[in-house]
Amino acid sequence: MTTRRTWTALCLALALSSTSWGADEPERPWAKGVAKDRQTKAIGLFREGNAALKESLFPKAAASYRDALTVWDHPAIHYNLALALVNLDQPLEVHEHLTAALKFGAAPLDDDKFQQAQRYLALIDRQLTTVKIACTFPGASVRLDGRPLFTGPGEWEGQVRAGPHTMTASLEGYLSDERSMVLAGGDTQKFDLRVYKSEELTEYRRAFSPVIPWATLGVGVAAVGAGVALHLSAANSFAQYDKQITECATGKANFGCFPNSDAQALKTSAQGSQTGGFVLYAVGGAAVAASAVLFYVGRPIAYQRTVNVEAPRVTLLPLITPSVTGAVAAFEF
Repeated sequence: MTTRRTWTALCLALALSSTSWGADEPERPWAKGVAKDRQTKAIGLFREGNAALKESLFPKAAASYRDALTVWDHPAIHYNLALALVNLDQPLEVHEHLTAALKFGAAPLDDDKFQQAQRYLALIDRQLTTVKIACTFPGASVRLDGRPLFTGPGEWEGQVRAGPHTMTASLEGYLSDERSMVLAGGDTQKFDLRVYKSEELTEYRRAFSPVIPWATLGVGVAAVGAGVALHLSAANSFAQYDKQITECATGKANFGCFPNSDAQALKTSAQGSQTGGFVLYAVGGAAVAASAVLFYVGRPIAYQRTVNVEAPRVTLLPLITPSVTGAVAAFEF
């Protein structure tokens, strides 16, 4: 839902309000120490700004209001400058000047404009995030969105527009702490940054559990062991078969030897055991070789852990413009 507001009319009405300026009442805080000629000059610049604002010349209006503020730091000028800056999409400055406009309460504005300023400020607050950044590491350079903030140890507090931001702490010879996130409006976030020695962020990772190569080696050894057992069994069976054939061949009653069914069964069993032993040797050898490969592939590998902050995928940002009040959504992919 959107609502229409007559911003220019509010500015012009303010310009014609002589009671709020305090020109005849210098004891008021916003007029204290400001000479009559300076007040007159500031009012002239203020009216130039109003004329530019009426023609939608927002940069020119903002420039006139800023010039007026250098002459007289009046809440009414701050208020109108905030209205001009809304059109220039400058929520941080809008917040600054609305706060200054409200400094002395309703007296320098009038009740209606004071309440308008409070409402606008509440809307702008939801477009901004208060950020507190601290770094205790000596010599570390701290930046926000590439802009230098301070050199550690130290801390910084300020407001930023809601949305994506990046903050870093860096020092030559150390690994930087770099964080990217989407900040929600109307919130306060605190971050403790630091720099790291290489070994502090070095971690080791395996491609798979170390149990796998050990288990493969165990299977290989077990297969070879079983193969040895079958081979020994086959050798024993062959020895018994040979003994029976020898006894049969040397018997006095025989003129030749024909193995009986028991001897044939013994030979068949021995051949089967021997073949099984060879198969198990092959399986066991392959498993042992595979375990050697797995031990190598699955060895711990060093890598540098990154320092980051998870950013929300969707952030709802309030939106205030001269003609529209609503919200937009910021998506991160």
